[in-house]
Amino acid sequence: MYRILVVDDEEKIRALIRKYAEFEGHKITEAENGMQAVELCRRDPGAFDIIIMDVMMPELDGFSAAAEIKKTCQAPVLMLSARGEEYDKIHGFELGADDYVVKPFSPKELMLRINAIMNRVRPSIAQPRQTESFGGLTVDLGARTVSVDGQRVELSPKEYDLLTYLMKNKGLALTREQLLTNVWGYDFYGDDRTLDTHIKLLRKRLGPYSGFIVTLRGVGYRFEAPDV
Repeated sequence: MYRILVVDDEEKIRALIRKYAEFEGHKITEAENGMQAVELCRRDPGAFDIIIMDVMMPELDGFSAAAEIKKTCQAPVLMLSARGEEYDKIHGFELGADDYVVKPFSPKELMLRINAIMNRVRPSIAQPRQTESFGGLTVDLGARTVSVDGQRVELSPKEYDLLTYLMKNKGLALTREQLLTNVWGYDFYGDDRTLDTHIKLLRKRLGPYSGFIVTLRGVGYRFEAPDV
């Protein structure tokens, strides 16, 4: 979850970004212009993990606002602009922008760019091995292995990703769209049959614990299992 400051004088743009960002689980704060953004960052320099800044705004343009914010705030800045000329992009990068996206933009691509920026500025740190167990089903998240009653079962990378996503959202009703988006990614152009096929294969691999994956007719799937 990232704390994102969205700065744009167009309410529809802010609402569009909020919709997609909150779907990803991020927390959104909005500012209508550069001055508001500067004040929010001055008030609490550590309040935001990343800032999405429009360039052309009243009172204080995005370039000037970003330059001012950079004096006190270390959050990366992604610039939005209807102007895609090379000069504008270079100017943005010279001011310390981490990325530059031209309007109109794809909200899905914007989310991917946000993740890419955050992966660069916050490189993952190796974590101690973590194991999750549900009855006789054991998942080693560090080694990416799955065991059923003590016996290793071989899963394809996508089957493993599907299982762990279901597992991490235990008890929640997950729609087909959520599963395809979060397991296969935004660039997936297949259909629901792909998901159903992987669910069928995954249940076969889990053997006596196949019932942990519950079908929700007309909705999607839910992972139900006892904690051990």
